[in-house]
Amino acid sequence: MQSIPFAASMTGAIRKLDPRQQWRNPVMFIVWVGAAFTTALAIAEPFLGGPADSGGTVIPASFTWAIAVWLWLTVLFANLAEAVAEGRGKAQAETLRQTRTSTVAHRIDAYDAGTDPAAERVGTTDVSSADLTLGDVVTVAAGELIPGDGDIVSGIASVDESAITGESAPVIRESGGDRSAVTGGTRVLSDRIVVRITSKPGETFVDRMIALVEGASRQKTPNEIALSILLASLSIVFVVVALTLNPIASYAAKPVSITVLIALLVCLIPTTIGALLSAIGIAGMDRLVQHNVLAMSGRAVEAAGDVTTLLLDKTGTITYGNRRASEFVRMAGVRDQDLVRAAALSSLADPTPEGVSIVELARLEGVDVEAQAADSTRGEIVPFTAQTRMSGLDLPDGARIRKGAGSAVTAWLGDQGAPVSPAQLAELEEATSRVSQSGGTPLVVAVMDAPDREQGRQAGRVLGVVHLKDVVKEGLSDRFAELRAMGIRTVMVTGDNPLTAAAIAREAGVDDFLAEATPEQKLAYIRREQEGGNLVAMTGDGTNDAPALAQADVGVAMNTGTSAAKEAGNMVDLDSDPTKLIDVVRIGKQLLITRGALTTFSISNDIAKYFAIIPAMFMGVFPGLGVLNIMGLHSPASAVLSAIVFNAVVIVLLVPLALRGVKYRPANASSTLGRNLLVYGLGGIVAPFVGIWLIDLVVRLIPGF
Repeated sequence: MQSIPFAASMTGAIRKLDPRQQWRNPVMFIVWVGAAFTTALAIAEPFLGGPADSGGTVIPASFTWAIAVWLWLTVLFANLAEAVAEGRGKAQAETLRQTRTSTVAHRIDAYDAGTDPAAERVGTTDVSSADLTLGDVVTVAAGELIPGDGDIVSGIASVDESAITGESAPVIRESGGDRSAVTGGTRVLSDRIVVRITSKPGETFVDRMIALVEGASRQKTPNEIALSILLASLSIVFVVVALTLNPIASYAAKPVSITVLIALLVCLIPTTIGALLSAIGIAGMDRLVQHNVLAMSGRAVEAAGDVTTLLLDKTGTITYGNRRASEFVRMAGVRDQDLVRAAALSSLADPTPEGVSIVELARLEGVDVEAQAADSTRGEIVPFTAQTRMSGLDLPDGARIRKGAGSAVTAWLGDQGAPVSPAQLAELEEATSRVSQSGGTPLVVAVMDAPDREQGRQAGRVLGVVHLKDVVKEGLSDRFAELRAMGIRTVMVTGDNPLTAAAIAREAGVDDFLAEATPEQKLAYIRREQEGGNLVAMTGDGTNDAPALAQADVGVAMNTGTSAAKEAGNMVDLDSDPTKLIDVVRIGKQLLITRGALTTFSISNDIAKYFAIIPAMFMGVFPGLGVLNIMGLHSPASAVLSAIVFNAVVIVLLVPLALRGVKYRPANASSTLGRNLLVYGLGGIVAPFVGIWLIDLVVRLIPGF
């Protein structure tokens, strides 16, 4: 996080003293009006014969000026809290703005789907990236910046997105999938791609990021608006109270001075939370940006704190996303080394993660993979196809190895004149069923041996099964337990069959799962949860996730995903780490708890200020009120000034807490409320008693007080 110069923050705070900005915060606007009125009184007092008595007590000549100064400081400190929060966003925005340089775009004059992205630029016009419009098609070669947000319509390339995400490792972007979206300002490192622009000038992803982190387009959330209304209502109530106190004192012929009444009003209205409310909201979005998550609105951050149901994709979120070989299950009468060798040979030329994991497992089983590689290079590779559902290797001696779906492999053996016997078929079905029930995927390995030189026939047989499984990420079960402690129900969403989904859900520790999920089923599930009064969060990256992302209360789209997904969600994870949704929920809850804790503190510390000012105001009218001066404050003037000073200083002391947030611990609502009342409620009562008393010890040293 970048540090913000104090001078810049103070300049912003002073600029916010403009009443046209100040009135947006009703509580602090009342303080602003009180400061202006007290300043006018201080200027007028010499011409009116000096300060009047208050409640029968002589007021020092410097009292009104002292109150005016500290009232202005109270407003300034409140503005400073907001300016510091905004300043952090502006510093991040400046870093982003550096990526939004105007680049040269090679716009294709007449693009058709047959355009070859590897061809030289023929039929292109060089234009500024600022001149690109929605729907334009551009070609971007290695070493060039992508001129605007778009989707790759042809080609595949390695892209450096460090300017946006901060991650130095390049990523692969390609057409026709869920990783086709590219961001303007990122750099192509290899190959050439054709990109269709999906944003208008000034409305790119980076432009929106800049506006959001600067706070320029930040709207108050519903809870923030409701709290603002509550604070404004309390302020109005205390304005009425303050206006009625002077007529009461006048009956005793000892009216209270207007300066003291203004001081009372400022101390009784909830100035602490009123000063910090905006900073808390800005800081919540800022914490998300620090986690490389961009919230499209403060409402989304707030909703994350109230989430009760969390939907997570299985692949890439709960599991690593690629199936891995975990076990070789041999058939009766087959030697272990024969199965492992055949599986390794058929996988040496298989570049898929599954093929690589089979080779790695074979190496762990003691197979000399390097020696087998020499045999594989002399054979003919049989690639996997959707039609055959198999892959394999034909060796020079005539032996043939196949691995794939059980039904496809057994059918192949039958076609080769070596049908599987009923006994072996039953054994194979038992093995594949056992793997499937454990949540894995069975991959059957079979071989047609080299032809017998004497008989000229080939013998075929099933060697065994490779157990492929989705590996659950380490530590997820503990994180799901934390979410359960927060009162959040976790649901795994997967396209797998119910049997496989149940096994993985059990291993991961989620509360429920949705198997064989289609886009319509995801949408229907979210709606059912919402109709039951739950707030739902979901993560996704594909176009098929867009309806569910739009329906969810918190929809986190992956930056690697399609434009449709990013438009539908109300948050974008720049790192494309689906598990970060858990951190989003934690930050949202931290925002709500911080706001609640500081509101509790603000209202509680008014109690202590009441005991400081009320006795000071009316001891001259009603001497019996002296028993309420439990802090033993020196004089009415020192009591009032000490309370005003504490009221201003406490804002500054709480700014770091507002920006950092109250530490969140997973717990139910009642225990969280109890902790807040104990720490911030009781602390809000005790701290002002101590603070005002200490300040009074200093104020009493000032002549006249």
